Amino acid sequence: MIIKNEWLTVGLITSCHGINGQVKVKSLSDFEERFLKPGMRWLQKENEPPSKIELTSGFQQPGKETYIVKFQGINTRNHAEQLKKFKILVKTDKLPKLKKEEFHLLELINLEVKILENDELKTIGKVINLENEKNNLLVIELFKKQKKVLIPFVKEIVPLVDINNNFLIINPPNGLLEL
Repeated sequence: MIIKNEWLTVGLITSCHGINGQVKVKSLSDFEERFLKPGMRWLQKENEPPSKIELTSGFQQPGKETYIVKFQGINTRNHAEQLKKFKILVKTDKLPKLKKEEFHLLELINLEVKILENDELKTIGKVINLENEKNNLLVIELFKKQKKVLIPFVKEIVPLVDINNNFLIINPPNGLLEL
């Protein structure tokens, strides 16, 4: 279900770090090697086409979900400052293989959202986006109410994801869909 040659945002450059061209990156990924392991990456400024750049080193800030990374050719604070708000991307056809019952969040976009009501599955919306602050959140567009809600992507609230049949089931706590 993953579309080839599409991009997945895995990090956001938030600021420069020090005077030697390092940048601070907010991780939007569960795979830390994307910020630690040297190799080619892609950067994107707003809606411009992605451009290749080589990551030469990186480390995680202790106790935080941020990384300090160094890119080849970015050697001064001024160069690093120009990368602020750039996204770090990976191609979706290069995503790591996952275990059973694990999903790449990108696979969840456009899934129908169903809820069990009176022993019957009822479609109430679809997943239109993802947000990642401290936890993964599904952005769901509710069909009837013409509004968007954020649903935490946790087993207790999203007990079933069926990628093959293009739907997921939610079991939201009382009031969550009314917010």
